[in-house]
Amino acid sequence: MPDCGASRFLSGKCGGTSRWVSIIGGIALGVMLMTCGGLFFCLIRRRSSVRAERSTKRLISEATGSIRIPIHPYREIEKATSGFSDKRRLGTGAYGTVYSGKLQNDEWVAIKRIKRTYTDSMEQVMNEIKLLSSVSHPNLVRLLGCSIEKGEQILVYEFMPNGTLAEQLQGTRGHGLPWATRLNIATETARAISYLHSHDPPIFHRDIKSSNILLDYNLKSKVADFGLSRLGEVEFSHISTAPQGTPGYLDPQYHQNFQLSDKSDVYSFGVVLVEIITGLKAVDFSRHQDEVNLASLVIDRIGKGRLDEIIDPFLEPQSDPWILSSIHKVAELAFRCLTYHRDMRPTMSEVLEELEQIRIARFLESDERYFSTSASNRSSSYSSSSLSEKPLCIVIKSIAAQNNRTIPRWMDGNDKPVGNYVSYTLTMERRVHN
Repeated sequence: MPDCGASRFLSGKCGGTSRWVSIIGGIALGVMLMTCGGLFFCLIRRRSSVRAERSTKRLISEATGSIRIPIHPYREIEKATSGFSDKRRLGTGAYGTVYSGKLQNDEWVAIKRIKRTYTDSMEQVMNEIKLLSSVSHPNLVRLLGCSIEKGEQILVYEFMPNGTLAEQLQGTRGHGLPWATRLNIATETARAISYLHSHDPPIFHRDIKSSNILLDYNLKSKVADFGLSRLGEVEFSHISTAPQGTPGYLDPQYHQNFQLSDKSDVYSFGVVLVEIITGLKAVDFSRHQDEVNLASLVIDRIGKGRLDEIIDPFLEPQSDPWILSSIHKVAELAFRCLTYHRDMRPTMSEVLEELEQIRIARFLESDERYFSTSASNRSSSYSSSSLSEKPLCIVIKSIAAQNNRTIPRWMDGNDKPVGNYVSYTLTMERRVHN
């Protein structure tokens, strides 16, 4: 084997064995450097992620006094939305874009990415986290987590597969909602808002609209988007000259005193009610200039006794007397919600009470007819004495079971008996007013 001196090695004239040793050594050194670099990068990234999580927890703790909300790394959110792909986009609003996403645990969620250009974004994100972490109601959307990292502000919610009420009413999603379903959605939404107003301290949503009412797999409504919500006292909220609410839904008295209150939510909900009745948009510039604002249009038609002209034809109100009658009752309620002066509007608890009465009216009317026509041939099975001793819920369920009749939702579950059959009508009124 020839001597491989330094000069021969540098000149490349050394033997093949030494050349291979050099090559292998270089490769090994490169791999080692790459491995060390990768480990160093992972360590830095991990430390950065930990710092970001700690920073987020600190922000949330300062805003809410709690760090119970899960915090998702930004890279997980990015992966869940396929890099915020347009194919995953559910909708875009004034403050951000909402995407569907699948987390590492295979759970589908809705991910709201706040616009970076929105100056008050951090305040609204923290406000929404604070409010949603302090309330719990089946008709309020659940906040499942957040990500505040790399200049991004992201909120993670439960996924609502049937989109928004606005999409359903305007025909961009689904196949149309029958009146009974619309009435259920209105009642559930009123229940959520009433819950917020009865909270201690009260919570004013301040942006009630059909696009903020989400629908789950069973078309159950959930109120969303609490970015503008505030804690306050009933009948009063702090003064703010900054833009609030959404055109078409905004309390008209706001422009006088720059205050939003619980009655402002009532007005906005009144607009939602007339959307439910008509299927029309709250603001539509394709309509005649005097009819651009839906609230004004409906108030005009109701005042002239011409409501039937603008009822959504999909509802076929003439096909069922109860449908037409209940639509008119809801319209009358909406009319009072849209009253210009706040002190003349009903409270949300009163709105909820009336909607519940309208919902059960069909059941009461049908059962009055049923009992009047069936009393004679059922006297042997249900004597007046035995009925008077049975709680209402038990009597109605036992009779309905024999005729395959549907039991209203409020009578199922763990409802306690509320009275005797002999005081049927009185019992219904008492239950509604409780």
